[in-house]
Amino acid sequence: MLAFAFLLIVIFGFILTTPTHAAPIDDQFQAWLQTDLWPEAKSKGISKKTFDAAFLGVKPNLKLPDLVMPGEKPTTPQKQHQAEFGPPADYFAEKIIRAVTSGGRSREGANARVLGLIEKRYGVPGEIVLAIWGRETGFGAAKMPYDAFEVLGTDAFMSTKKDFFRTEVLAALEIVERGLAPVNAMKSSWAGALGQPQFMPTSFLKHAVDFDGDGRPDIWNSTPDVLASIANYLVHYGWVRGRGWGTEVTVPANVSCSLEGPDQGKKISDWVAMGIRRVDGKAFAASELKAEGFLLMPAGRSGPAFVVTPNFYVIKQYNNSDLYGLFIGHAADRIAKGDTTFVGTWGAVGDLHRSDIAALQRALEAKGYDVGSADGLPGFKTRRSIGIWQAKNGKPATCFPDAGLVAQLK
Repeated sequence: MLAFAFLLIVIFGFILTTPTHAAPIDDQFQAWLQTDLWPEAKSKGISKKTFDAAFLGVKPNLKLPDLVMPGEKPTTPQKQHQAEFGPPADYFAEKIIRAVTSGGRSREGANARVLGLIEKRYGVPGEIVLAIWGRETGFGAAKMPYDAFEVLGTDAFMSTKKDFFRTEVLAALEIVERGLAPVNAMKSSWAGALGQPQFMPTSFLKHAVDFDGDGRPDIWNSTPDVLASIANYLVHYGWVRGRGWGTEVTVPANVSCSLEGPDQGKKISDWVAMGIRRVDGKAFAASELKAEGFLLMPAGRSGPAFVVTPNFYVIKQYNNSDLYGLFIGHAADRIAKGDTTFVGTWGAVGDLHRSDIAALQRALEAKGYDVGSADGLPGFKTRRSIGIWQAKNGKPATCFPDAGLVAQLK
C-alpha cells in the first residue's frame, strides 16, 4: 500500500509539473479555429465550406520560428532565421548574386516585350523587376514546401506577431473564397508568402494584376502577371519614375557614419560638398545633384558605402532589410551592365546572435539612444546610435555591433 501511495504521489507530481500546453496544443488550436477565427472569418464573408477546406487536417507547425507557446512570454531568439540578418559578405556571395544576374539576363530577352510594356505603364525598369523575381523564387523555380494555411494559422495562433498573421490568414481565406486560387494552390514559404513574387496574402489582394488578359491575376503560373504585379507593388509604395536606386561611394573619414538613414536626407550636391564621391570616378548627373539622396552604410565602416535614392526605400518595402534592398539594386545594375562587384569590401562582421545585439540595443536605449526596436537586428537606427555613442566616448566610430562593443555595453 505504501508503494502504491508513493506511485500515486509520483504520478500526481508528474501531472502537476508537466507543461499544460504539451499534450493539448492541437486541441487548443482547433478550439481557437472554431471559436475565435471562424466567427471573424464568417463576418468577413468567408463561407464555412471554404474555411473547413482550408483547415482540413491542419495542425500547428511547431517548427516555425518566433513562436510563443500558450501561457509563455516571448523572448528574443538567439539565432537568426533570415540570411539578411547574417554576415553581409555571405549575403553577397558571388555564386548567389550571379545566379540572379545571369538568370535575369537570360530572361530579359525572352520577356523583352512584356518588360517594355511594364516599364511604360509603371515606370519601373525591367532589371529591377527581374532582380526581385530572381531573388524571391529563382524565377519561379523554387518550390514552396508549406501549406499556407498551416503556416498562417500557426502564426496567427501563437507567433510573436499574432495580429499581423491573423490579418494575413483572413486574406488567404478571401483569396480562396473569391475563386482567385484553389486551396491546393495555396503553397507558401515558411513565412506564408505566396507565388513567384512571394506576396503575402494581403499584398496579393492589393497588388496582383492580370497583365496577360485572361481575366484573373495569376502569380503562380503567368509570367506577365508575375512581372507586372511586382512592378505594381513598387509603384504603390512610391517608385519614382526616371530615378535609379543609388550608387556606391567613398565616404571620407571626417564624414560620420552616423549620418545615414532615410530621415537624414540631403541634396546630393551637399553630400558631394562633404567630399563623398562615386567609386567609378564619374560625376553625379546634374539632375541628380538637385535631388535628395541618403547615406547608406549597411556594415558601418566595415563595408561599402552608398548614396541611395527614395527608390531604394521603395525596394525595402518588399523586404525590410538594407541588405535585401542593396542586393536588388546591385543585381539590377549587373543585369543591365554586366557583372561587376562592389569596390568596397565587407569586413568580418555580422556573426553575432540576435540575443547579443538585442542586449546591446537595450543598453543603448537605457542611455537614451533611439535604436528603433530592441529586436536583435542592426538596422540604421542601431548602427548610427552605435556611432554616436562611440564618438562621445572617444572611440573610433564604426557604426556596427561587434563582440567587444556588446561586452562593453551589456
